[in-house]
Amino acid sequence: MSLANIKDSEVDIVIGALHSDLTSFMNEWRPIFSRFHLIIVKDPDLKEELRIPEGFNIDVYSKSHIDRVVGSSSSIVFSGYSCRYFGFLVSRKKYIVSIDDDCIPAKDSKGFLVDAVAQHLANLATPATPFFFNTLYDPYREGADFVRGYPFSLRSGVTCALSCGLWLNLADLDAPTQALKPAQRNSRYVDAVMTIPSRAMMPISGINIAFDRGAVGPALLPALKLAGEGNLRWETMEDIWSGMCVKVVCDHLGLGVKSGLPYVWRKDRGSAIESLKKEWEGVKLTEEIVPFFQQVRLPQTAATTEDCILEMATTVKQQLGPSDPVFTRAAEAMVEWVKLWKAVGSGSSPL
Repeated sequence: MSLANIKDSEVDIVIGALHSDLTSFMNEWRPIFSRFHLIIVKDPDLKEELRIPEGFNIDVYSKSHIDRVVGSSSSIVFSGYSCRYFGFLVSRKKYIVSIDDDCIPAKDSKGFLVDAVAQHLANLATPATPFFFNTLYDPYREGADFVRGYPFSLRSGVTCALSCGLWLNLADLDAPTQALKPAQRNSRYVDAVMTIPSRAMMPISGINIAFDRGAVGPALLPALKLAGEGNLRWETMEDIWSGMCVKVVCDHLGLGVKSGLPYVWRKDRGSAIESLKKEWEGVKLTEEIVPFFQQVRLPQTAATTEDCILEMATTVKQQLGPSDPVFTRAAEAMVEWVKLWKAVGSGSSPL
């Protein structure tokens, strides 16, 4: 397949604002973000006014916008980290890059600033190879290629629909691991990108990702909400659930997912020990969630991402719902999300 030519005008950068003062964050990213359109979604639980420096092309959305589009009775909750999904919903661009507001640009092993947006777009613009693993990783990167024995019939690859970046300093460890190793920080910059094999599950973090909204946008959704969910990344599972959904969709529709570059630098915040009290529910649920997504298969009649999410919602309710009401609520939110996505896309939902 041919390489995509992604224009700046086709990209939205979505930022979920959990902090009121974005001055330092925005100025750190200014060399990278300034040429793109930005969508900032204020956490509806955040009371203070946002402080955003001038010089950016930005649309800001707050609780009033969310209520106008979603309504107060919706089963979908956009609080905390889930506020970013409202940005995914209202975007009109083909590609979305999403970076958390506790991250700043990283530096590579040579000390140069990493353009995370450019690397994400490079990942999406080049094919993925999910059906046969290439031991030189991404064969489309400069200096790499397909190795001996790689079938020529598979070398054209498939569309890459999702790019999952990584983190320096504070890696995305779970609360038990971070509590056990409080001083551990990630300083390893691995200059590599790889396609995740088809049918292999992975924990996708929403901290630093990019995706083809037209291909898989409806699969990036805020569905699984923990009872004691907080506003620290350790205290949520919404992106892990969403990641499982989008990976199943990609596998079913013959799309690819890449992981590796680009890195961002995550700042330290919060207490892993305190967060463990809230995340422990999610740690236990993972032992049910992963086997479910590993075995779930969608019918051939599911030809679009929306179809796939509705099929999964039915299966979630039937197979996981009886074990815990959190799964039933997740299934209901998945159905509601597809309806909302269609309504906003058709223009029938007010903005």
